[in-house]
Parts: sequence; structure tokens; C-alpha cells
Amino acid sequence: MEEKKSYKLKIIITALVIQSVFMFSHAQVFRKYSNEFLNIGADARAFGMANNVIANVSDVNSVYWNPAGLTQVTESWQGALMHAEYFQSIAKYEYAAAAFPVNEGTEGTLGFSLYRFAVDDIMNTTQLIDNQGNVDYNKISRFSTADYAFMASYAGNIFNDPNLSVGANAKIIYRHIGKFANAFGFGLDAGLQYRTRNNFCFGIMARDITTTFNLWSINEKELNKLELDGETLNEAPEDKIELTLPKLKLGIAKKFDFSEKAGLLAEANLNLDFDNTNSLVSSNAVSMSPSLGIEFAYSNVVFLRTGVTNMQYETRFDNSKKLTVQPSAGIGFRYKGITIDYALTNIGNSSGVLYSNIFSVKIDMAEFQR
Repeated sequence: MEEKKSYKLKIIITALVIQSVFMFSHAQVFRKYSNEFLNIGADARAFGMANNVIANVSDVNSVYWNPAGLTQVTESWQGALMHAEYFQSIAKYEYAAAAFPVNEGTEGTLGFSLYRFAVDDIMNTTQLIDNQGNVDYNKISRFSTADYAFMASYAGNIFNDPNLSVGANAKIIYRHIGKFANAFGFGLDAGLQYRTRNNFCFGIMARDITTTFNLWSINEKELNKLELDGETLNEAPEDKIELTLPKLKLGIAKKFDFSEKAGLLAEANLNLDFDNTNSLVSSNAVSMSPSLGIEFAYSNVVFLRTGVTNMQYETRFDNSKKLTVQPSAGIGFRYKGITIDYALTNIGNSSGVLYSNIFSVKIDMAEFQR
């Protein structure tokens, strides 16, 4: 009898886990956490500076941070790859991008990028126990839950000003939870950059300006396989559509030259969410939090980086609030047209120990052709 109760408990827990995934994905439209994998970031250089690159980004990684920065890619194509693991390597995040100037950049620059965030080899125990309580471990299978995004980007100068550029991303999203459900979506981003002659850079990045749209399709046959005492434990959610609210980032950067070999780049961002969050400044209409990133360069070969972001008030068990920040640090090496970057950061609370190691590599073919 106790063994049968234990089996029932396991099957109930499995049902709750699967159901929570669907509740998280389909609870209501305009939820706060739709497509969160696209808010993680890309490129270890940016992570090392705590994501403060909206104004200064000027290479292939502009496809994610601010497509307007692609106009700085003018001589030949660039490519980038990144790998990161989170939650003790349970979740893996991959990123690949390429940028191609059109007619040496005189007609703008095209960019393409691909993103994948996934948890693989999840045990599917929905058929472990039949209606009579019999256990068959051979019926355990495995599935993956993965989020994909493909972006096509374009950037060009406006008003015949080489220092003023605009860019846009068109993105297609595909998400799946094993055989249980999948979703397709689309959305648009837009960015602007302005560079001055005295080493100042200004940037604006608006994500999901049309509210990114996801439409879910649910395999109710697979979802309803989990039963207990003749009752289905999983019910398909009614809402099949989710929309991601827009986000806005404002940035200002300044480069300081200490000597012919040594220099410092500093950027400050203001991050705006059109929702009531735990940010430093919050209201029902908009929430704002500042962030700061610094990069020290020597001979344009060695780079040291640090920064802070996610300034927010954390509610404690006694209902008091504590201001927390998320620090980051990184290092980079450049040799000819190859740049290798590393960052130590996390996507959770800085008071925890969920630090993540992030590696990326960038290739600039213009350096090899000179």
C-alpha cells in the first residue's frame, strides 16, 4: 500500500511539473516573462560590461544589442559564436551571428543571428504507471524544451551623416516543449546610434516595438496521457496567444585615451520596462533602473571589463526591502582578426552563487585582408 502511494505521489509531482511549464507559458497575454531567453544577451564582451553596450557596440554583435551599430562593419564580413551554461550546466545557451556590409557599407549592412536556449534530456514519466498502478521503467522517455530565435538585421546611415545610424531586427521565434506543445512567433526591434568627434556615443534600443507575438499549439493527446484513478491530471490551457511587452534602453558612452596604448571605455545605460517591477524606480506605467559598464584596453590586444546591472529592491522574509545589484567581470584577447572573450556573470540574484562562465569568439575578415 505504501509503495502504491509512493508511485501516486511521483506521478502527481510529474503532472505538476509539466502543468507548471504550461501555466508559465500560457497563463495570460501580456505577461511579464514571455520570451525571457531573448533578454539574456549575447557576446561575452557585453556580459563582462554588464550588458552596457547599447551606445558603443560597433561589430557583428550589434545584431542583438543595437542593430544600428552594424554600420561600423564596412570592409568585410564578421562572424561571432558564443556558448554559455546555466544552473550547473542544466540549461545551455548558444548564439551565432554574421554581418555583411553592402557595397563596402555604402548601402548599409546586413546581419543574421541564431539563438538557442534549451534544457535537454528531461525524463518523461507520464507513462511510467498505468491505471492499475503497474510500473514499467521501459516506458520512461526523454524530451527537450528549447527556445529558438532567428533574426535578420539591417542598418544604414540617415541624413547623409556617417555618425548617425539606425537599424532594425525582424525576428522569428520557435519554442517547443517535447511532444507536448510548440509555438511560433514574430516581432520587431529598432535601434539608433549617434557618434561625436570627441569620443562620445549615444544609443537607443527598443525591443519588441510591435509586442512580440507567440501562438502556441498544444498536443492534448500527449498532454492527457498522465492519469490517476481515471482522471486526467493535465488540462490544456485556454490561452494560446502570448505577447511580449516592449522594453527600452538608453545609453551614453565615452572613450578616454590615456596614452597611445592604454584607453578606457565607460558606458551608462537606463533600462525601462513598461510594467511595475522591483526596479530602482517603479510605477504602474514604467520602471527604470540604471547600469554601468567599463572596459580597459591595452594596445587594442588585452581587455579588462567590469560592470553592474539589475539594480532592484529585493523583498526579504520580514517584508523589508534590500537594494541588490548584479556584478559582472570579463577579459578579452585580440590577435589580428580573432577576438576571444570570457565573462563571469549570472542571470539571477547577485546574492546567490549561480555564477556562469561565458565564452565567445569573433572573427573579423577585414583584419586578415589588410
